[in-house]
Amino acid sequence: MTDLSYDVVVVGAGPAGSMAARYAARSGAKTLIIEEHMCAGSPLQCTGLVSSKTIDECEIKPGPWIYQSIKGAHIFPPDSSCISIGGEKTRAYVIDRKIFDRTLLEHSVEEGADIMMKTKALGLKDHHGKKMLHLMHNGRKCNVTAKVVIGADGVQSNIARWCGLGQVQKVLSGVQIETGYDVRDTNMVEVFIGNNVPGFFAWSVPVNKDTARIGLCVDPSKTQLSAYEHLCRFMQTNPTIRERARPGCLDVVIGCIPLGPQPCTAADGVVITGDAAGQVKPTSGGGVYIGAICAKYAGEVAANAALFGNTSAQALMEYDRRWREAVGRELSIGMRMHNVLGRLNDDDLNELMGFFNEPGIIKIINQYGDIDHPSILLGKLITKAKGKRVFKVIKVLLRMMIG
Repeated sequence: MTDLSYDVVVVGAGPAGSMAARYAARSGAKTLIIEEHMCAGSPLQCTGLVSSKTIDECEIKPGPWIYQSIKGAHIFPPDSSCISIGGEKTRAYVIDRKIFDRTLLEHSVEEGADIMMKTKALGLKDHHGKKMLHLMHNGRKCNVTAKVVIGADGVQSNIARWCGLGQVQKVLSGVQIETGYDVRDTNMVEVFIGNNVPGFFAWSVPVNKDTARIGLCVDPSKTQLSAYEHLCRFMQTNPTIRERARPGCLDVVIGCIPLGPQPCTAADGVVITGDAAGQVKPTSGGGVYIGAICAKYAGEVAANAALFGNTSAQALMEYDRRWREAVGRELSIGMRMHNVLGRLNDDDLNELMGFFNEPGIIKIINQYGDIDHPSILLGKLITKAKGKRVFKVIKVLLRMMIG
């Protein structure tokens, strides 16, 4: 293959990569997407639950890749009580991520981006004022030059490492199976919290009335067991799951969730976005919505820098500034919430959930709860807690808000 040259090369064809390429091409840049695997969306490393706002942010029409509409959640604290929130309007969707990812990639092609599948980035170096990517394409080595490289290559981003931007602050380990399950309400997810899931939580997400995705994520720094070992224990010991899950599984997903962006997400000729930049909600682990917002900025800024001939780190910091202005505060507060909740013991969690389960609080949660913007709800809860003089709850909520 003859060496190729582009204005913008995007490494990774997940949702963030496809959105970045779409916006770079839309802005007039000659754009290429490279993807290591044979097709987008494989291997799957996601729960397949996205907020309703995600569909709009990704500029995609609902299709057959939507399995269920989710209107709320049943939350199970360590004492096995149940708190039900939502239940009126659609807040999320259970989707087929493979089809979703491929649809987003198709949209980037419609905007004019080129694609190279089965193409692995082997290295990155400076080359006459541009960036040169060393690639392995269909088993053969080749090079491609770019004025700007967008790293959308996931949690263990090579692009971030090669250009000196480093890695995200924390990586959680997760595993999920799809299995037969007695789903009581296909419009509700189930969330299980407690110290038996160190550092995060477990879930049951309905696919249909007879099938669910059951999984969990753990903070490896808080346990010596793997996520898979924790899932096996959880399915054997949790009464709700044990009574309703059927033997065997239809699918297994293993993956990681990156939390906490790097201090800087732009370098000379390079920006990073999506999971590679830790642009993931620390409270839920969801990255598609925030990743799409940030990837649009990445595509626009990279294209403009390439077309105007200034691809310095200083010029590309416009991307860093724009995405932090849009979602940086939400990610920062979300990280505080994640860290505070991760330090609570089971008694603390039971007390906190007991506070949440009061009718007045449930009303506030249902009115202001937003999976994509939890800081709004957090402020309302602090005000309510002050009025009730619930001192321990106030302390926990304030630590979430101000650190």
